[in-house]
Amino acid sequence: MSSNDVQKLREETGAGIMDCKRALDAANGDYKKALEVLAQQGITKADKKGDRVIGAGHLEAYIHGGRVGVLLEVGAETDFVTRSEPFREFAKNLAMHIAATAPENVEELLKQNYVRDESLTIENYMKSVIAKVGENIKVGKFTRYQI
Repeated sequence: MSSNDVQKLREETGAGIMDCKRALDAANGDYKKALEVLAQQGITKADKKGDRVIGAGHLEAYIHGGRVGVLLEVGAETDFVTRSEPFREFAKNLAMHIAATAPENVEELLKQNYVRDESLTIENYMKSVIAKVGENIKVGKFTRYQI
């Protein structure tokens, strides 16, 4: 295991240096296994943050081809996180996903496979962002319009 491996893992996952080092140690230097270890830890960390209070919100709007539109409410613990790039990217991707799949409600949305990566559910995608930003995230209301 080299410092380049740790840095590469950190850049790809957004995890801390020591978390990356521990994941590589646990995977005996196997980069792909270390990714899996970090993904599992991220989900565990996200589950621990699930009860934290959401104090800041963000509205994301998306219009596709002038015929389908989505207005989505997503919250985090602080406005600092709602302004962060990983959070904004998540909100944008989630609005695009809603436009494409037309879920009936938040519960159905969270169970769906993410259209850009079928190996992930929306819930697991959200948990990976929670692990990256270090705060709880909740998907609020959304509305999808189509003409």
